[in-house]
Amino acid sequence: MKISRFFKTILLLDILSGLLIALKEIFKNKKTINYPFEKGKISPRFRGEHALRRYPNGEERCIACKLCEAVCPAQAITIESAERSDGSRKTTRYDIDMMKCIYCGLCEESCPVDAIVQGPNFEFSTETREELYYNKEKLLDNGDRWETILAANIRADKPYR
Repeated sequence: MKISRFFKTILLLDILSGLLIALKEIFKNKKTINYPFEKGKISPRFRGEHALRRYPNGEERCIACKLCEAVCPAQAITIESAERSDGSRKTTRYDIDMMKCIYCGLCEESCPVDAIVQGPNFEFSTETREELYYNKEKLLDNGDRWETILAANIRADKPYR
């Protein structure tokens, strides 16, 4: 089967244009990072591991309104509350089953006091399923650990809320 001269010319032009693109890409800066040792930038809107925040005076922010529990499509959040001596509510139990969580961010969007947030940590693999059942203490520890980053992310995202 003979290939016409026209098709040979088009084929040659395609090969040359592909070669030209490859030559241009060789001299550009590399986009690859050495992952475990170099970390890329994370957006302020990144939805990673959950955390409960505290006020600057150390009091936990959660007012037990249970909006996050109601809005969670996966029903991964369980909250129990008790009444304080001044008449306000406080949480006695705040559990998140991370195996159910779909990381949609609806819990942090519904929270009126920015108590529950999704932090910058995406490296939280575990060896057992039980470790992915977060209780109130673990969530508060996460919030204490990342408070500066969480506050900066909330400030950066404020104009878009």
